[in-house]
Formats: sequence, structure tokens, C-alpha cells
Amino acid sequence: MKEHNSLRSRGRGDHEVSAVESGPFQGGWADTSRKLPLLTGAAYASKRRSTVSERFPGERIVIPSGGLKVRSNDFDYAFRPHSAFVHLTAELGTQAVPDSVLVFEPTGTGHTITLFTRPRSPRDGGPRGSEFYSDRRYGEFWTGRRRTLSETSAALGIEAAVREDLQQALSRNVPTRVLRGVDAHVDAMVPSASCSDAELHSFLSELRLVKDEWEVAQLRSAVDWTVAGFCDVVGELRQATRLARGERWIEGTFNRRARLGGYGLGFETIAAAGTHACVLHWTRNNGPVREGDLLLLDAGVEADSFYTADVTRTLPVSGRFTDVQRRVYDLVSAAQSAGVAALRPGARYGDFHDAAMGVIAEGLDAWGLRPHGSTASTPESDMYRRYTLCGSGHMLGLDCHDCASARRETYLDGELEIGHVLTVEPGLYFQPDDLTVPAELRGIGIRIEDDFVITPDGSQCLSSELPRTAEDVENWIASLR
Repeated sequence: MKEHNSLRSRGRGDHEVSAVESGPFQGGWADTSRKLPLLTGAAYASKRRSTVSERFPGERIVIPSGGLKVRSNDFDYAFRPHSAFVHLTAELGTQAVPDSVLVFEPTGTGHTITLFTRPRSPRDGGPRGSEFYSDRRYGEFWTGRRRTLSETSAALGIEAAVREDLQQALSRNVPTRVLRGVDAHVDAMVPSASCSDAELHSFLSELRLVKDEWEVAQLRSAVDWTVAGFCDVVGELRQATRLARGERWIEGTFNRRARLGGYGLGFETIAAAGTHACVLHWTRNNGPVREGDLLLLDAGVEADSFYTADVTRTLPVSGRFTDVQRRVYDLVSAAQSAGVAALRPGARYGDFHDAAMGVIAEGLDAWGLRPHGSTASTPESDMYRRYTLCGSGHMLGLDCHDCASARRETYLDGELEIGHVLTVEPGLYFQPDDLTVPAELRGIGIRIEDDFVITPDGSQCLSSELPRTAEDVENWIASLR
């Protein structure tokens, strides 16, 4: 990256280059304002804002988007707004503006809602007149066009104001709740009220538990692109075996599809070959992909709307499972089927995990695997954690592990409802140095994960286009090699 000699860096502290004489930038700018339609998700976001307003009458509610985070020196990570902010605005990844703040100001009948944000870099002088070319972090010469305030209002259906007006807007003395820990500047503007702020945080998380039809459509799109990415990977398995860092080839193959079809990744791609599959969150992806090994690929495309898929397949690199690999795979597949069968409205959230673990337990018992001779006094839920460790699924949405701040009684101890979207992903992980299992099992890690929406009749698999049984996986690989 180069910069003009007259725009010399002033360093990371203020993210600006020195201003120059106005001559080169004075005048001669076309009117590029646009008339934007309302975004498709904006009407649904408006309903969610109404729910927040009804829940907190007479109180100011402050929801920041968050800001940029430094990656190294004068380069930032790609911006990703807080999920609660996205949920209440329906903002898109390609348009999201750092340091925006959504404010619900109480009135006698509800709230006025204003989005304080950064508008376009001006071309006509004034207090911010040099931002366009001198501000590395926010100047449009450096980072690209933003919407005008009127364009933002039209696209999101929310009144928009400049971020500089936020301090004045928060000066009126009214009870205020803030989504804290997202924007340090906003946190400093409003005295902390820990209990009420925590209640807001939980409420905003619980508001995302039941997805509306637009959200489900976004998740379907994310899953469809994820399925395409998995097909890309299967087509590249042979090439991956020729490389010292074959896992990186797998990672790059999927990540390319994620950027093509969506905003990017919902989480860092797990491309775990061989014994790396026994590491639940293996993202180093620096190992080889060898014939005869298994490849555990856990990946998800994040749509432009920030809704993400989360799918896992465990693939035989050579195209066929060995007898031992297939024995483990079939047990995990049967466990997932049992978990899926337990998905229905009114069921306890934990029922699908219990059903999957019941199948795992029976299978391991049949193989004679009871770690350290576990006795009847060992709780069933703990007996096999050595080989399973984690739960068998989680809520899915704007976050891969969505709604994580919801109260236990509404999530983990709650009941499934129509519109819940979740994963079912049992697994078995036999560590390569685990002497409690036969040598033939050591180093085998298998997880199978699909995404489901709860329907009136039970559930629907959003990722059903991906083969799941061992036989279907082998036929799929053969068809794409």
C-alpha cells in the first residue's frame, strides 16, 4: 500500500495523515447522494425495537455497535457490530459503520429512537473538512463510501444523527440502561447501574431466541453457501494431500466460498485432519491431510446480514472409511439421529443431548469402554465426558453460539419453541495418548453437526443437502473426486 508523498503518516495515535493545502481537494465534487429503499430486514427490526420499548417504559436504552479493534499498528480487524445492535437495526456487513449508537429516548407514550452514526466524509470544508483524505481510519479516501444520514434513515427506517451529538443526547437526567462492554466511550458517558444493565443484556439475548421468518431465511442462505463450501472442499481433498500444510488448503478453499457468498466466516474454520480432529477447536490448521486419515471440517458462512451457519462433517480423506473409523462414525451418526428425533416444540432443551448421549453410552458400553472402571455411583452424564466432553448442540443465529447471555431458565433449562434454531452435533474424541481405549481407536475424532429450525411438527434440517450417513458420505466424495 502506498501513499502520496504529501500525505505523510502522523502515527497510530490519531490515525491521521497531515492535512495539506486545500487546493487539491477544493471543489469539483459531483453530487453522489442516493435514494435507498428500506432494507428487507428493517420491518422486522422495527418490531423488535417496539418490544424493547414496551419492556423498558420511561427508561433510556443505549445500544452501541462497538468500534474498530487494532490488529497491528495502523491496521484494524474487519469491523463486526455487536449482535444486539444488528438485531435491532438489520444493518448489513457491507454498510455497518463503527462507533454507531442506537438510543431509545423515553417519551410519555414510548420512545423516540435515534441512530447516532458517522456520516459521509464532507467535501465542502467545515470542522471535518479534511477527514476525507487525512483520516486513515474513517476518511472515505482510505476506507470507502459511507451512507449519508438521510440514506441511513431511508435504509434502516430509523432517524439518524451525527455521533458527535451523542453526548448532548445523553445529558438529560433519566433512568438509563446501557449495553456495556461494547463501547468504552459510551460506558464513560453514563454512570453504571450494574443490575439494570445486566437485565438489559439478558433481555436482548433472550429476544433473539425465537427467530422470525426473515431470520430463518437468512440462516437458510448462510447454510446453503456453507453446503457449497463443503462441496468445494471435497473436490480439493486430493490436492490437500499433496501439501505439507494441507489443512490450510482446506481452510482457504472454504473461506473463499464464505467471502464469495456472504460477509465471511461465522467463526474461524476448523480443518482438523488426523489426530487434530480430537481437538475441539483446532484452528491452527497447519498440519498435513493424509490418505487414510479423517478430516473433521467444522465451518460456517456468515451472511451479509451477519446470520451464520455452523455445520460439521468428518470425511475419510481416501474416500472410504476404514472398519474402525466406520464403527465410530456409525455410532456418532446414530447418536445424532436420536438427538434429532427429540426435537419438537415443548420438549426440554436438554432432551436432544440426553437422547444422543444415551446412544453414545450404550455403544461405548457395548465396546467395554468404561474409563477407569467407572462404577454405578458415577453420574451417567459424567461417565463418558472423557470421550465426549461438551454438549451436543447450541442455539444458532447472529452468533454461532447464539443467545449466550440468556437466563438459564429461558435457555438451558427452558423448552424448545417454534422458531428456535439450533445445532445437533454429538461427537467422540479418542485422544492419541489415551490408554483407556484400544490402540486402534486412539487419535480418532468424529463430529457430525447439522442446523435445525423447530417447526409445529418437530424440526426441519436446514443442512439436509449435505450427505450424513457413512455410505452417503463415501458416495458423495466419489462423485466429486
